[in-house]
Amino acid sequence: MESLLDVKQLTNYINGEWEEAKGDFAQVKNPATGETIVEVPLSTADAVDQAAAAAEIAQKEWALVPAPQRAEVLYRVGTIMKERKEKLSKLLTMENGKVLEEARGEVQEGIDMAFYMAGEGRRLFGQTTPAELKNKFAMSVRAPIGVVGIITPWNFPIAIATWKSFPAIVSGNAVIWKPATETPIMAYELAKIYEEAGLPKGVLNVVFGSGATVGDAMVHHDTIRVISFTGSNETGRNIAADCGRQLKKVSLEMGGKNAVIVMDDADLNLAVEGILWSAFGTSGQRCTACSRVIVHESVKETLEERLLVEMEKLTIGDGLDAVNKVGPIINDAGIEKIKKYIEIGKDEGAKLLAGGNQMTDGDFAKGHYFAPTLFTDVTPEMRIGQEEIFGPVVSLIPVKSFEEAIEVNNGVEYGLSSSIFTRDVNRVFQAQRDLDTGIVYVNAGTTGAEIHLPFGGTKGTGNGHRDSGVQALDVFTEWKAVYVDYSGKLQRAQIDVE
Repeated sequence: MESLLDVKQLTNYINGEWEEAKGDFAQVKNPATGETIVEVPLSTADAVDQAAAAAEIAQKEWALVPAPQRAEVLYRVGTIMKERKEKLSKLLTMENGKVLEEARGEVQEGIDMAFYMAGEGRRLFGQTTPAELKNKFAMSVRAPIGVVGIITPWNFPIAIATWKSFPAIVSGNAVIWKPATETPIMAYELAKIYEEAGLPKGVLNVVFGSGATVGDAMVHHDTIRVISFTGSNETGRNIAADCGRQLKKVSLEMGGKNAVIVMDDADLNLAVEGILWSAFGTSGQRCTACSRVIVHESVKETLEERLLVEMEKLTIGDGLDAVNKVGPIINDAGIEKIKKYIEIGKDEGAKLLAGGNQMTDGDFAKGHYFAPTLFTDVTPEMRIGQEEIFGPVVSLIPVKSFEEAIEVNNGVEYGLSSSIFTRDVNRVFQAQRDLDTGIVYVNAGTTGAEIHLPFGGTKGTGNGHRDSGVQALDVFTEWKAVYVDYSGKLQRAQIDVE
């Protein structure tokens, strides 16, 4: 452990300095073993004030740096991340619990995002358009907003931070970042990488602490003009309300109740692979995780049998051991929430086919493990078919037709990700049109988004903004219309038109 992490107590990173935190600290524990890895500060609102003051000054200078030069910093960040990929991946597994293979994938996502958003330094495209008057030029350009606040979750502690901070920084903004207290190590390591890459002091600031204190202070701080949040639906709604009263820009990416649709003509072996990966990868702790399987009644029994066989083969344990494919749940609170939904499912009349229990024998007792779980004969209105569980729990919902499958998929409050397995090209195109989700997969599971496309969803999943892709720039820039009249006289639009 000591060879990977060079400190025992983290400190805030403000104005290019590692500021000694004041007040209390929380222990960061490895969810696989229960071992304390490091201590993280529980900062006060004063730290947010300090970071905001530094960011406001730094942003004014940073915005004047040509965007291609700003991009050079991101190219260096991506290069350093690539060099340290294995170290970052192991640290990520230690603090988050996801298996090392997945941790490497998450770090790679950050690397990809660095190079992609660095490319935007030579684009950041606006538009030119004909003016309606003679000797007049019209165009639109992107302008930075100023100081932005990003609040990131524990389940993707580095990837989501790169989705938010990279477009913000290449656009000419300064950033204040509050990472989750469960997984602060990736923030510490990424801040060090930014520093090494030559990002000017104050352009990135990291303030550790709770959402109730640090997050709330960021949301209500006058200097911070954008909040980009990924987390729970309840918290997101509160942030949106608070930001709305301040006319502050807010981007929300919240929950999902994602479904894989398996039609009667599907390749069932491929469907089983897709379900297993998207349901039990990250132990179901993804906002895009498969939580429902909407299956045509004619193949339901066969699919159940094959899922049960393959679930038995899943290896569970510490993610640093390459033999394991499913890691732990993040903490006790996560375990208790899953347990609650298991009982809810039973009470509602769903049939429990596998799992449904916390794993506490042997080495499992040291961490937080829950057995991969499969319910069947779930009806669409059951709570386990409607509410986000955030664990390795899948509900099979039988349907009689393609049309019913689409209706069931769309009949939840969320709209993040959906998937359909079918060989019928007509159904494929109908599904991608009619599935009310921000992401649609065909003959694949519900996870696996790529960084050059927009990430986000409809309905209760968010508020219309997107992380990732070129669309992420819209969160961190304002559109400015520019008119240049070179006629030498006053020309009045809509009036002096011949």
